[in-house]
Amino acid sequence: MIKNKKKFIISIFRVFGIVIFSISRKIIAQTQTNEVNPDVYDINLLVFSLIILIIFFAFIYYGTDKVIVRPKRISKIFLKAKNYFIGLVPIEKEKDILMEHDFDGIKELDNRIPPWFNYLFYGTIIFGVIYMLDYHVLKTGKLPAQEYQQEMQVAALQRAELIKSGALVNENTVTLLTDASALSDGKDIFKANCVACHGENAQGIIGPNLTDQYWINGGGIKNVFKTIKYGVPAKGMLTWDGKLNPREIQEVASYVLSLKGTNPPNAKAPQGQRWEGTDSIRVTSK
Repeated sequence: MIKNKKKFIISIFRVFGIVIFSISRKIIAQTQTNEVNPDVYDINLLVFSLIILIIFFAFIYYGTDKVIVRPKRISKIFLKAKNYFIGLVPIEKEKDILMEHDFDGIKELDNRIPPWFNYLFYGTIIFGVIYMLDYHVLKTGKLPAQEYQQEMQVAALQRAELIKSGALVNENTVTLLTDASALSDGKDIFKANCVACHGENAQGIIGPNLTDQYWINGGGIKNVFKTIKYGVPAKGMLTWDGKLNPREIQEVASYVLSLKGTNPPNAKAPQGQRWEGTDSIRVTSK
C-alpha cells in the first residue's frame, strides 16, 4: 500500500518527463548537425518511454483502490472525451443496447467498436496511402535499400579519407611505402624534425646512424614506426605521437629505411643489433 500516492504519482511523471525531455533534446541536436537521420535507438527509446507513460497514466486512472486511487475531481470535458473515445454507454442507457437473448441469466450488450480503435484503423489506412505516394509514386522519400546504398557510399568515402590521413595505420598494420611521393614527404618531415639528432643525411649525431643495418630498438617498418611513434625517453628519443599523424610517421619511417646502405660521410659507428629482411628476422648482434 502506497502511503503518499500523490507524491508517488508526481515522482513517476517527473522521472518519465526528464527521460523524454533528454531523449528529445538529443534527437533534435542530431537533426541539426551533419547526422541527417537521428539514431533509431533514440527514437525507439522515446516511443517506448511515451508508451510506458501512457500505460502508467491509464493504470492510475483505472487502477483499483487497493493500489492507486484514481483522481477524484475530473472535469466534465475530460469525462465526456474519455467516454466518447472509449465508447462506454452509461449504465442507465444500457437497456437500449440490451440484446434479446441471454444465457443462464447472463445478458449481452450490443456495444459498438470503441472510436479509438476505429481512428487507429483509419489512421493506418491514411498512413499507408501517404507512404505509397511518398515512396512509390512521387518517390520523394528513399526506400531502405536506397538509404543503405547511400550510407555505404558515404562510408566508403569516409574510409578512403581515413586511409588517406593514416588514421587506420598503427604499428601492427603499417606497411613500407616505396612510391616517390610518399618518400619525398617523409624526407621533408625528416629534414624538419630529425636532423638535429640524426644529421642531415641520417649519419647520426646525438642519435644513432640510421643508414646501416644496426638498430637499437629493432629494424623493419613496424619497429621503426613504433620507435618514432612512442619514442625512447630514456635514450632522449622524443615521442612523436600527437605531433605527427600516423600517415606522416609511416612516411618518415619509410624514408629512413630507404636510406639503408647510402653510407653518408662521417657516419656514426654502428649501434644495437644487426637486422635484415622482415621485422622478425634478427641476424647478429654487435
